[in-house]
Amino acid sequence: MSWPVLECQGRKIGYARVSTKDQKLRMQLDGLNAMGCDLIFEDHGISGADASRPGLDEMLKELRAGDTVVVFKLDRLGRSVLNLADLLVRFQQQGIEFCSMSEGINTTTPGGKLVFHIFSAVAEFHRDLIIENTVAGMEAARRRGAKIGRPHKLSPDAIAGAHELVYQRNLPVIEAARRFCVSPATVLRAFDRSGLER
Repeated sequence: MSWPVLECQGRKIGYARVSTKDQKLRMQLDGLNAMGCDLIFEDHGISGADASRPGLDEMLKELRAGDTVVVFKLDRLGRSVLNLADLLVRFQQQGIEFCSMSEGINTTTPGGKLVFHIFSAVAEFHRDLIIENTVAGMEAARRRGAKIGRPHKLSPDAIAGAHELVYQRNLPVIEAARRFCVSPATVLRAFDRSGLER
């Protein structure tokens, strides 16, 4: 199989993940090594749905502007479309390129840069839907005569804004909470209530 040619100024940082203990990383690692990755981070036996992925977390700490993140397949990086979109928007903002070998995505090329814009639009669209659905759900409950309880401290717009700060701009939850004058627990509960990943 031929892989995309990857011309980049900085380091090539590989990431590989399999979901179960009995799966093997060999095929992904062979591909990442064939691409000439300088460093490879791994998560073995960790589902994409897991909130914490040690290998991914370590890679995100290691990345710096000019690096290119390389994965064997797109679904190895993100646990959902929104999670993937958040990561790609974050890469773009930090000056980090991205390459997915199987899909031939390479943001170091003019055509590949379109991927960043598409996923940025997807993330924004998804958050808009969450805001709209949250507001509509509360309104429908009121019309049915349901008691909503005391108002939540964060509005739907504020929840979406806090999620963007944490997952696209890499701000700690405690700092995002400070900006909205609430506790970190309030922010995390708001993410859960609104169906946003964390």
